[in-house]
Amino acid sequence: MVRRASSSPSSSPVTITVSSSGGGIRSMGLTSPVPRASVSNNPISPLSGRGNRASSGGNRTSSGGRYVSMLRDDATEELSSEFVTYTVHIPATPDHQSLSASQTSLNEETKNEPKPERSFISGTIFTGGFNSVTRGHVIDCSLEKSEPPKSGLICGMKGCDEKAMQNKCECGFKICRDCYLDCTGSGGHCPGCKETYKDVSDGDTEDEVMSEAEDQALPLPSVADFKLDKRLSLVKSFKAQNHPPDFDHTRWLFETKGTYGYGNAVWPKDGFGVGSGANGFEHPPDFGERNRRPLTRKMGVSAAILSPYRLIIMIRLVALGFFLTWRIRHPNRDAMWLWGMSITCELWFAFSWLLDQLPKLCPVNRVTDLSVLIDRFESPNLRNPKGRSDLPGIDVFVSTADPEKEPPLVTANTILSILAVDYPVEKLACYLSDDGGALLTFEALAETASFARIWVPFCRKHKIEPRNPEAYFGQKRDFLKNKVRLDFVRERRRVKREYDEFKVRINSLPESIRRRSDAYNAHEELRAKKKQVEMGRNPSESVKVPKGTWMSDGSHWPGTWASAETDHSRGDHAGIIQAMLAPPNAEPVLGAEADGDNLIDTTEVDIRLPMLVYVSREKRPSYDHNKKAGAMNALVRTSAIMSNGPFILNLDCDHYIYNSLALREGMCFMLDRGGDRICYVQFPQRFEGIDPNDRYANHNTVFFDVTMRALDGLQGPMYVGTGCIFRRTALYGFSPPRTTEHRGWFGRRKIKLFLRKPKVEKKVEDEIVLPINGEHNDDEDADIESLLLPKRFGNSTSLAASIPVAEYQGRLLQDLQGKGNHGRPAGSLAVPREPLDAATVAEAISVISCFYEDKTEWGKRVGWIYGSVTEDVVTGYRMHNRGWRSVYCVTKRDAFRGTAPINLTDRLHQVLRWATGSVEIFFSRNNALFASPRMKFLQRVAYFNVGMYPFTSMFLLVYCILPAVSLFSGQFIVQSLSVTFLIFLLAITITLCMLALLEIRWSGITLHDWWRNEQFWLIGGTSAHPAAVLQGLLKVIAGVDISFTLTSKSATPEDGDDEFAELYEVKWSFLMVPPITIMMVNSIAIAVGIARTMYSAFPEWSKLIGGVFFSFWVLCHLYPFAKGLMGRRGKVPTIVFVWSGLLSIVISLLWVYINPPSGGQDYLKFQFP
Repeated sequence: MVRRASSSPSSSPVTITVSSSGGGIRSMGLTSPVPRASVSNNPISPLSGRGNRASSGGNRTSSGGRYVSMLRDDATEELSSEFVTYTVHIPATPDHQSLSASQTSLNEETKNEPKPERSFISGTIFTGGFNSVTRGHVIDCSLEKSEPPKSGLICGMKGCDEKAMQNKCECGFKICRDCYLDCTGSGGHCPGCKETYKDVSDGDTEDEVMSEAEDQALPLPSVADFKLDKRLSLVKSFKAQNHPPDFDHTRWLFETKGTYGYGNAVWPKDGFGVGSGANGFEHPPDFGERNRRPLTRKMGVSAAILSPYRLIIMIRLVALGFFLTWRIRHPNRDAMWLWGMSITCELWFAFSWLLDQLPKLCPVNRVTDLSVLIDRFESPNLRNPKGRSDLPGIDVFVSTADPEKEPPLVTANTILSILAVDYPVEKLACYLSDDGGALLTFEALAETASFARIWVPFCRKHKIEPRNPEAYFGQKRDFLKNKVRLDFVRERRRVKREYDEFKVRINSLPESIRRRSDAYNAHEELRAKKKQVEMGRNPSESVKVPKGTWMSDGSHWPGTWASAETDHSRGDHAGIIQAMLAPPNAEPVLGAEADGDNLIDTTEVDIRLPMLVYVSREKRPSYDHNKKAGAMNALVRTSAIMSNGPFILNLDCDHYIYNSLALREGMCFMLDRGGDRICYVQFPQRFEGIDPNDRYANHNTVFFDVTMRALDGLQGPMYVGTGCIFRRTALYGFSPPRTTEHRGWFGRRKIKLFLRKPKVEKKVEDEIVLPINGEHNDDEDADIESLLLPKRFGNSTSLAASIPVAEYQGRLLQDLQGKGNHGRPAGSLAVPREPLDAATVAEAISVISCFYEDKTEWGKRVGWIYGSVTEDVVTGYRMHNRGWRSVYCVTKRDAFRGTAPINLTDRLHQVLRWATGSVEIFFSRNNALFASPRMKFLQRVAYFNVGMYPFTSMFLLVYCILPAVSLFSGQFIVQSLSVTFLIFLLAITITLCMLALLEIRWSGITLHDWWRNEQFWLIGGTSAHPAAVLQGLLKVIAGVDISFTLTSKSATPEDGDDEFAELYEVKWSFLMVPPITIMMVNSIAIAVGIARTMYSAFPEWSKLIGGVFFSFWVLCHLYPFAKGLMGRRGKVPTIVFVWSGLLSIVISLLWVYINPPSGGQDYLKFQFP
């Protein structure tokens, strides 16, 4: 029975009563008395002491079983109920024997210790769901025994784990500096031998005196006792009385030699004024530099580039206006139908170009200063004397769905890069969402957690980059560069061997799981046959035994089975949570020397690992699970209960951390002045494994380096689905603390709004205002908001209690806030995190159930938004629509790297999915035409273009056929190639090229990247985009649902394999028909046009040149597509020849029908003989 007491800071710890068939009842304390949702033990936080756990009572008993079950009777529990009950059963098996009372009882001495019992949580897989109990299956019940500390390393005082000093007493008792000072201050007796301390080494005497003096307050000396430095002046430091905020208190302390207490800004380095500088004091540093230096800087593009860029945009816009006016006023009377189609397409292209170009008027670049981040959040100060990290926590989400299309080794390398990232270990938690519920992914993650104990310390010791082992060991460059440690080569060789063995274990898992399951299933069949004989039935009758998938401990896997059964299929299985790595200690833990058990020497390395959790949400056939968006929302709720980091980083399973400092760089924007208005920090996507020529524009550099940088100068970049750090409260649907409304023409009239004041004048329908903790509002709005929490977030009280905690921890420091704003004190997050207990994990199981989101606002206004296959764009749009800002963080070393499909068919299907999502956005309430006034005008234009760009394909298809039609018919889009037409055409082309060159200059892309982007714009616009428009219209008009297959992630090629083998594979798709048709029609048209002109009595060379030029323009853009159809050695698939022949016959017959040869009109008539 797990009993959770009412919301009181002094509530008793959670107690689990375990009964087993082996006899005996044992009690196990699994948490500290402090509620998890509070700001743990922090007297500074306004949230300390607030209740956050639902009261519970009652009990439920059972007589054993093979699972540890934690039952929550949600079916009969009302929202207002005080009690929540869990029951735990641990089986008595030969491998899992009952522990002795000495091992399991919670005595008085250990009751108040902050360290949790980790073995139960990290060795138990929790499952549960709709109409089922919450079960905890013990995988490994053995206690994790910590290694005995090495002699001379740890303090021997009770309750202290600081590093001990050497030779302080002849008895050899180990004691740290702080405990030694306490003992010397209370009589100077050694705790070990009870004798007065005597110095063993003469050289330590002076150090001991100085150490003792460091914790004592120095007297305030008189100004007359010393001569001031000539550079200092007491008078100049005192500001006028009418400027009290500008008074420099720290400089006053220095000039008056005020040294009253630990943490003083001018504490003498050498004790009582004995040292360098005037009268022993050091020279005055720049005191304001530490807190006033910004974490980030915005660097605009050089005016020498940006001003001509904007000028050319205006020139091209004017030229387009004159050109279209001239075209409208000079129609081709001989071919009005041709002129009409061409002018319609040109008008649309001009409109589309304007939508794409306007948001690029204000590009910016940003840089960060990581040294300021360390000084501000990880250096000792008055509130944080030990210099513990004051950075907020980050929860990292990794999503995967199918281990066949997303290889487990790729996911494992991503997880390893996260666990080894350069960020405080205790502030980091990693969650893997397995939406397929596959045992292969589960066991691969378990292997990853085991290998991380070797890989992570190795990366920290030798500062390895990148910290993805596959990428690191596969580098072509010299791995010895900048390495100075003598043991590096030896340890690298050992870790490389371990990684090779790790890869073999991962690769052998599918076969191992299959053979194990076959053996257990055969054993179950034999047992069923034996039972059938014992019951007197006919042995020849067949016995139906479900073909289950078995875990290594001989129990059924609660997720998806290889042979789908009820409750064990991809869309029908229980929710699963397993903490692979338990939350680490708050203090660093140093390793041991290299020996038989330790491959590398980690005596100077912190060997702690971040928390790692496996999550597979519950799925049932009668529920819509909303694909990736639903999985991400399940992770948001799970992490809120288990770790509740105020910031969230989400990554795809194939995107790993390439720069170990990436998280710190992102946090610079969140924690800098004005960072409380930032909802997310988006990083650019960089890709590996792409062919050197980038045939299909997989790098997409024009979008990530041009468009996204330009949006950063407006309200911020769009969210692109991965590589993004979110503010948790922004994901919850809350509005920013302050924002600006843009009204009037083009949003020129600005109105500033402060949304977290006690009284808000106006609230829009799609707004949730997060109240400031500690305020006492007389209004009833706070009570109404609290009553609406179950409707918005569900009925989990733990989840509701975690919301204000996440908001508080995500605030800026108080010294960065302006007058009247609310910040958190420095050092308020430098406290240990509460341990993870079984009741917390059971609560997390309940929030990933398939029915939890019913009658809530998850997916509508809270979390990732549902209703579109491009949920990422919609989610970012909703945040910008509430007034939030976002930031684009481009680091010198790529922050993240991933893979992209290099196969033509896979690439087209990827673009089809994106374009279909854009069409859905256009026909939904997320269309930027309905945006709120809080979104800037140009930002609105950018989002409107996201929904509009697929429709350009319909005009592009027509325009690509027009040159061929012109050559077939002998007509052109203009009456004749006049000088005016050619001048306009030349001006438009030259300005386009100049804009491209300037974009290359300020963005850093290459001309090759720009040209590849232009080519694939036409390839996608004639293949995937028209299909997306058709599918979108079918969904809107006929309600036809759209389903897409998961994009396959390429695994690492083996030695000897072609790295780009997929590039040459030709997989037929219906999306290839329109481009093939366009290429063939234009090729035939060029031949027909040349033949007609050469054999004509009155050749019209101007029309031939115009038609051939535009046909050649189309064919140049489709060249990568044609090359992709040729395969590796020019082998064209048979289907291409078939389609080519059919299209040639159809086109020829149509042409003969439209323009029959002169002198013969009876060929259309059919007569019987």
